[in-house]
Amino acid sequence: MTSTLLVVQFILAVLLTICILLQKSSSMGLGAYSGSNESLFGAKGPGNFLTKATMILGLIFVLNTLFLGYFYNENRQKSAVDNVQTESLIPKTPEKTQAPTAPVAPAVPTQKAAPTVPTTEK
Repeated sequence: MTSTLLVVQFILAVLLTICILLQKSSSMGLGAYSGSNESLFGAKGPGNFLTKATMILGLIFVLNTLFLGYFYNENRQKSAVDNVQTESLIPKTPEKTQAPTAPVAPAVPTQKAAPTVPTTEK
């Protein structure tokens, strides 16, 4: 919901900026480049229409800002850490009842064996 309202907020900001720049001012703004607006908006030109459109877009912009603030404030109570599943972060190990032991060294014989003399057979 908040992402949709955020996109609407950007669109409203662009439309409001265009609507304000098209209005007649002392330097004529961007309205000087629009050609003959008298035929489209009437004899007085776009002044009345653009004033009403600016007022409506401004009101919608402010209301959308209030809704965005409300929805973001509701999401603030929830932490990103609350959504993390701790079971998936800790690897499961098989349970062992005994600790691993070192391998046992082979037993050394206690008696010395008599040396064997090689015999040569003819």
